[in-house]
Amino acid sequence: MENNSIIDECLSKPYWVIDILPKQVPANGGGQYFKIEEYFLRQPQFDEICKKYCNLLIKLNCYYDISLYNVLDEQIFNPQPELITGWMSSGEIVYAIIESEDAVFGFYGDEHSMALYNPHEDLLQMVRELAASEGLYVWKPTNQ
Repeated sequence: MENNSIIDECLSKPYWVIDILPKQVPANGGGQYFKIEEYFLRQPQFDEICKKYCNLLIKLNCYYDISLYNVLDEQIFNPQPELITGWMSSGEIVYAIIESEDAVFGFYGDEHSMALYNPHEDLLQMVRELAASEGLYVWKPTNQ
């Protein structure tokens, strides 16, 4: 499928993290990151976080065409908001492809963050604004 190659190509490009935290937690930092991460991966916290990511993509779909793609090789072009929410809350890996920008969002159902691969500056700026409207942050990992 054509979208598999788009996804594969983008996954090898630089990416940004869309997260509930404002920056990467240092490996040698203090605090109790893993206990807090575990807390946010439980219900109802995880559903609340997932809703923020869904809202970001739903809002972004006002500006860009989006193809939603899952690991079962199902694909939907400009999906209804309810479908975005349903797929992303399933716990499975979901990709949102913005072909016009050669960019891909990766939502990995067992994490509390989302990745944006290969964004051009205009798309990145829009995502930053939409993320902020949902109480989320966009940052670039230090390990790239």
